[in-house]
Amino acid sequence: MTQPILEEKQVLNVVLKTRVRDERVGGDNPYRWQDVSTGDLFVGKKVVLFALPGAFTPTCSTTHLPEYEAAYDELKALGVDEVYCLSVNDAFVMFQWGKAQQVSKVKLLPDGSGDFTRAMGMLVKKDNLGFGERSWRYSFYAEDGVIKKAFIEDGFGDNCPNDPFLVSDAATMVAYLKSR
Repeated sequence: MTQPILEEKQVLNVVLKTRVRDERVGGDNPYRWQDVSTGDLFVGKKVVLFALPGAFTPTCSTTHLPEYEAAYDELKALGVDEVYCLSVNDAFVMFQWGKAQQVSKVKLLPDGSGDFTRAMGMLVKKDNLGFGERSWRYSFYAEDGVIKKAFIEDGFGDNCPNDPFLVSDAATMVAYLKSR
């Protein structure tokens, strides 16, 4: 597979199925479904998005998400409006992962069916790990929905035998934004 080129690409408008707290629902689980358009998430904003193979997986949980959560204030100081973490997991898994990781700043986006990831050309098979289709690990910086800089891990392809994590990290994104 050829590694996709994301820079100068418009972030495609895809609907993500999310859950939002709504006390009117009542009961032990006061959440309702809410469709969120990626177009709305990016329009008129400076956004950092990082995508990873899966919630509760080793590198994603011990390094990728925690580093971005720790760098959040610095990213905001560098002019970023929002920081999103996207994974091909459903809203329930992403919610529980956020709780387990004690995430309070980075917004977790569920791409349960992989629609956004597929539209961005970043969906890969990870059948060798029993994961099915997942996101390749990458990050990007976008302004008003246009990707200005992308960091895509090497080895892009189906059933990659390893999980490269060298350029989609928070430190690389911070260094890029400082160099602008």
